[in-house]
Amino acid sequence: MTRIALIQTRTPATQAEAWAELEPMVREAAAGGAQLIATPEGTNLLQRDKAKLQAALTTLRDDAVVTGLRSLARALSVEILIGSALVRREDGGAANRAVLVRADGEIAATYDKIHMFDVDLPTGETARESHSYTPGDMAVLVESAAGRLGLTICYDLRFPTLFQALAKSGAEIISVPAAFTRPTGEAHWEILLRARAIEGGCYVIAPAQGGYHADGRGTWGRSMVVGPWGEVVAAFDHDAPGVLFADIDRAAVATARAAIPALRNGRTFTGPGA
Repeated sequence: MTRIALIQTRTPATQAEAWAELEPMVREAAAGGAQLIATPEGTNLLQRDKAKLQAALTTLRDDAVVTGLRSLARALSVEILIGSALVRREDGGAANRAVLVRADGEIAATYDKIHMFDVDLPTGETARESHSYTPGDMAVLVESAAGRLGLTICYDLRFPTLFQALAKSGAEIISVPAAFTRPTGEAHWEILLRARAIEGGCYVIAPAQGGYHADGRGTWGRSMVVGPWGEVVAAFDHDAPGVLFADIDRAAVATARAAIPALRNGRTFTGPGA
């Protein structure tokens, strides 16, 4: 069994404010015995105003929150999965990027969010992620302290082929750091997380943003860990900042996949109208 911790935050619009909120929770998670600590999407800042966002972005290596978390990982001897940092790409564009930091502070893997949330909600709220970020084009699987870890971010949750590809490649855990809107979170958050865990026969860990943020957005919270049989292992029932602990049993993944061998039983087929 490996103890993990999910950090639920209400990230503000600057890196300095984000770090002040985040650091004590990471220390609390490490003190509670977590070997892998996961944070949500937009760990370093959340800013809906595109001009202000662009002005705030730095490269991954220069971002104050990323640098602070790397130092903290080294000081506490824990792995930290930065669910995502909003950073400037080497070509001048922007990326929504997950980062796994080893216990020595080195970066083990990064993943750029593939699926962009471009939507007009019934509430009147709109989102155009593709106007701010360059999407990634590569799935990422990395060995972590808790097992083989597949990386996704938020809206990726709605695309089961990505999760299936990670599971077929050996992922025992798939992370879904998120800043889900409140209407879609209330309707779909738990059911999608449990569905992806059942389909892949793996753990799904989902650290979330929660509450009403300085930039005006509202996020759902309810961070959650789901087991490979679809059971909720641990969950918050609120949107307030906090630390959620759970224990990961890698043997449970093999047991679930043996009982429901869907990853082995899939077949190729010709689609309708072909």
